[in-house]
Amino acid sequence: MPEEEKMPWIELSLDTTNEAVDWVYTLVAETINIDDVQITEYAELNSDQRGDRNLALPGWTFTIRLYIAHDVHSRARVEKIVNLLSPLHRTGLATAVQTTLVEEITHAQRLNPLAHRIGDRFVVLTSDVPDQSQAANEITLRLKTTLSFGSGLHPATIVSLKMIERHIFPTMNVLDLGSGSGILSVAMAKLGAKVLALDNDSIAVQATQDAVHLNGVEQQVKVIKASLGCGSDMGHWMGGNTIENVPKIETTEQFDLIVANILARMHIALANDFQQSLRQTDTYTGLLITAGFTTDHEENVVTALTDAGFELVDCERFNEWVALAHRLKI
Repeated sequence: MPEEEKMPWIELSLDTTNEAVDWVYTLVAETINIDDVQITEYAELNSDQRGDRNLALPGWTFTIRLYIAHDVHSRARVEKIVNLLSPLHRTGLATAVQTTLVEEITHAQRLNPLAHRIGDRFVVLTSDVPDQSQAANEITLRLKTTLSFGSGLHPATIVSLKMIERHIFPTMNVLDLGSGSGILSVAMAKLGAKVLALDNDSIAVQATQDAVHLNGVEQQVKVIKASLGCGSDMGHWMGGNTIENVPKIETTEQFDLIVANILARMHIALANDFQQSLRQTDTYTGLLITAGFTTDHEENVVTALTDAGFELVDCERFNEWVALAHRLKI
């Protein structure tokens, strides 16, 4: 792309919560080139700028800007995008979409400038952001924008990464179940673990493979379209279109740690498979990290895991989202 695009553009902008970022990506992915998305930290507008955009629920964390070319098709495209994103506004996850005609945007403006820091060590960057100076112990996680959840901005991803930072050690043999964008697999590999990444969605499998390659951890991460135990019989984990059953990974006490950022109903259904897949030795007892659900489902997940032989040992929360760490009972 040339350094500067001298052509008119329509900018669509909205302020969002953490939860809404991945939804925006997913909803507009088939309507607009996803590379034309800019995310910045939310900044409070002054009274002259505000208009009515901040009269919705408070607590915005990011501003998302979408750019489309101003041409004979732009009006229909804008209407389609606004209609797609309106449910986020109605449910309090984002402001209403604002549209502005801009005469030109530079290449630098189109890049995502956001370096998102999670926990003490992780820094999440998109693939097109230049390397940044960082502390000696910081770990960079680079991601391409994909249709899969896992931008690094969703609360379920944040709490998962914080738990991983506390509980992953070098040489661990770990399973990332429902790998999505691949961000958790990459994080665990960069902490020294050997990772098996599973997902039953082809787009997610490709996204994980892209993330593994982008971050240079191919020697530590194996990516497979598959599931664990009975998960292969339960259709699409995220409730998407029905898919054929995928290969099953047998539950044979082979993992030191399992992380699963998937829906609560999947954790409940897989509780016994989790238990049978974690290994126990005289010096180490297997650990399970579950995320992808809110406090509304927490009690049911804990009950199912307790009944399967686990005990709760750690917890991380972000608003109503929660990640739990359970160990096998000795």
